[in-house]
Amino acid sequence: MRIRYAVAALGGLGLMTTGLTTVAQADADGERATYIVVSNGGSLPARFEQQVQRAGGTVTTAHPFGVAVVEAGPSFRGVAGTSTVVDSGFDVDLGPRVALEARPENLPPASGNDDTLFDLQWGHVPVGAVEAWDEGVTGEGVRVAVLDTGFDLDHPDLAPNINLELSTDLTGEGLEYALPDPFSHGTHVAGTIAAADNGLGTIGVAPDAELVLVKVLADAGTGSFEDVFAGIHHATDADADVINMSLGDVQPRNSVEEDITALANAMNRAVRYAFQQGSTVIVSAGNDAHDLDGDGNLVRFMTSAPHAIGISAYAPVGWLGEFWDGTFLVPTTYTNYGTSMVDFSGPGGDTAYPGEENCTVAGLTRPCWVFDLVFSTGSSLDPTVASYYWSGGTSMAAPHAAGVAALIISEHGGDMKPAQVEREMRLRAIDAGKPGTDDFHGRGAVHTGY
Repeated sequence: MRIRYAVAALGGLGLMTTGLTTVAQADADGERATYIVVSNGGSLPARFEQQVQRAGGTVTTAHPFGVAVVEAGPSFRGVAGTSTVVDSGFDVDLGPRVALEARPENLPPASGNDDTLFDLQWGHVPVGAVEAWDEGVTGEGVRVAVLDTGFDLDHPDLAPNINLELSTDLTGEGLEYALPDPFSHGTHVAGTIAAADNGLGTIGVAPDAELVLVKVLADAGTGSFEDVFAGIHHATDADADVINMSLGDVQPRNSVEEDITALANAMNRAVRYAFQQGSTVIVSAGNDAHDLDGDGNLVRFMTSAPHAIGISAYAPVGWLGEFWDGTFLVPTTYTNYGTSMVDFSGPGGDTAYPGEENCTVAGLTRPCWVFDLVFSTGSSLDPTVASYYWSGGTSMAAPHAAGVAALIISEHGGDMKPAQVEREMRLRAIDAGKPGTDDFHGRGAVHTGY
C-alpha cells in the first residue's frame, strides 16, 4: 500500500502503548504512580479503602464494576482479593491530514440529505442512512456518548445536538478541542454519528440523535486506562443508549502477562457494566492489519471485551474514478480482522486507488483517491468558521455503526436492550465477503435495513 501523507493518516486512533509498568518497576522509581486495582470477585473487597490506606495508597476512584484507581508510592503492593497493574497510559500518533474550511454564511440553504457537503459522504450510501431518513427514522430520542479527544463545541453541525450538561472532560484539559489544528478526532467521529440536519455542511448517520461528549484522550493524543474506565462509567450513568469508542490499544503478552490479564479483566467489567445497564458499546477494531484470531502474542483492547461490538473498515477503490466497479465493501488495506474480534464492518476510507487524476465533487477538486476517505466535521478556533476534513481508519468505521445502532433504537421508540440492538444489526447487515461470518466483515456490513 502507498502511504499518501498529504491527506490523512490511516491510523485514525490506533493506539499503541509504551508498555505496562509492573508494580516492581514503579516501586524502583520511588515515585507515586496510578494503579488500576481489579477485584478478584464481582465487587471490591469489604473495607477496601481502609485496606488501601494501610498499604500506603489512596483510592481516587471506585467503580461499581469492581475496579478502582489508586495513587500510591513505592511501598504499595495491592490488597488481598485484588490484582494490581500500573496505568502507564498510551501515546497516539494522530498523523497528518488535510482540511476544508467553509464559512456557514457562504453555504447555500439546503435540508436533509441535501446538506451542502453531503455529496462527499459516500459512507451514508452503503449503510442505508438516506433510506432510513426517508422513512422518518433519524435517531430522535436516542442518546449517543462519544468517548474521544476534545470536541469543537460551537461547530454549527454539532452544537444543535450536544447535551453540554451531561458532557464532561476527564483529562483536565477541558472539553473543547484547543489545538490550532482542524484534525480533531473527536469532532470527526461525533459528526459522523450525529451532525445535525441543519441545511449546511455535513449530516450524521443519525442526525437527530443527542450527543454526550466525553473527553478521555488529550487533544495531542495521550490517554490513560483510568480515564477510559471513568468515561464508560460516566456514559453509562448518563443513560447513553450507545457508547462509541473509536480508540483501542494493543498490548503484547510478555513478562507482565499477569498485569495484562488484570487490565483486560478491568476492561471486560467496564463494558459488561455498560451492557447490563442498557448501553450498546461500539468499538473500532484497529488499524494494524493484524489477524486478531491468529496472534496469541497480542491482547487487543477494546474489541476483546465481551459485549463490545467490534467494527472493521471497508472502502471503495476509486469511488469517483472512471473505472470504479460500484463496490463499496472492499476491506481496507489497514483494518484488523478476525472473527473472534470483528462483529461488523463499516465505512472507514482508504487510499488504495492507484490513480493520480483529479475529480470534482461539491465544488471541490482533489486527486480522486482523496474522496475514498471519510469526510466529516473538523475543528476551528474561530466560531465563524465551520471546518471539515477527510480521514481514514476503523475509527471512522465505528461511528457509522454507532449511527446505525442509533437509528435502529430510534425506530423502536428509543429504548432497546443492547442484546436486542446487536440482534437487529445482525439481521439487517449485508452479508459481505464469504457467506456467513467473514474474517473482515464479521456478521456483515452494517445497514439500517431500509
